[in-house]
Amino acid sequence: MLTPHRARTAEEFGPIIDRMFPDSDREAALKSYRPRPTDVIISPFGKCGTTWLQQTFHCLRTRGDLDFDDISRVVPWIETSVTLGLDINGEQVTDPRGYKSHLPYDDLPKGARYVVSLRDPKDALVSMYKFMEGWFMEPGTVPMEHFAHGWAANGRYWRHLTSWWAQRDNPNVLLFSYEHMCEDPKSHVQRLAQFCDLPLDDELLQLTLQYSSMPFMLAHKDKFDDFLMRQKSEELCNLPPGSESAKVRQGGAGGHRTALSPDVVAMLDEAWTRLAAPATGFADYAAFEAALRARPA
Repeated sequence: MLTPHRARTAEEFGPIIDRMFPDSDREAALKSYRPRPTDVIISPFGKCGTTWLQQTFHCLRTRGDLDFDDISRVVPWIETSVTLGLDINGEQVTDPRGYKSHLPYDDLPKGARYVVSLRDPKDALVSMYKFMEGWFMEPGTVPMEHFAHGWAANGRYWRHLTSWWAQRDNPNVLLFSYEHMCEDPKSHVQRLAQFCDLPLDDELLQLTLQYSSMPFMLAHKDKFDDFLMRQKSEELCNLPPGSESAKVRQGGAGGHRTALSPDVVAMLDEAWTRLAAPATGFADYAAFEAALRARPA
């Protein structure tokens, strides 16, 4: 057996990720899931606020339960439930049931409620790159530019954003701007509670703001480090044990300005013009985000 190792090139990274997320497992999981009208599926694109929303939702429905080793054990990831051997249709700690996904609206089973935060693609790219370093990629070996081209070329970010934007008037869909969440977490906790039919008093509001804050989640980052997936990745992808997989890092908006080269910025701007602008009517993400946050609560 080969010595456990992480990807050292962008070309090596792709096949490793494919082994982690087999299409057959994802398709079986989606086919088996039986949504209820009260279910809440949290489905941002990767590194666009998923863990933050999982924790916020779970705190609201349990009044601050922290008795879990991985947030995705109590708010499970639909697409990986077969891979991890989780009963996706089982009862949860309390109602409503909550789930994680990264899929576009078009690909998800219908009949639930859906919560999505949308984030600047440049920041999402940087966050994903840092997340993969130390887990699936050997730090310092895969240049950002190489990773960026693969991330942008597969088209998944753009399809995800445009798919959810098309559902902006769907009463069973709640769209957030990640940037607005950072600026005004209180109003977003209130909107999430209302959307999920969860009673909210001042005590629970303050508790949720505390438990979903960056300092709190960093202090308890072992609960937000993809423990279940990290264990499975060592088996499926022959990765070294004990990888760095923490999902709570720096957060915030605008970090890409010091992390991306002009060439990568230009590539992402061109992709927006070609793939997002025709479907949204907005020339860039800044205009899109301004319109998103201006929509009635």
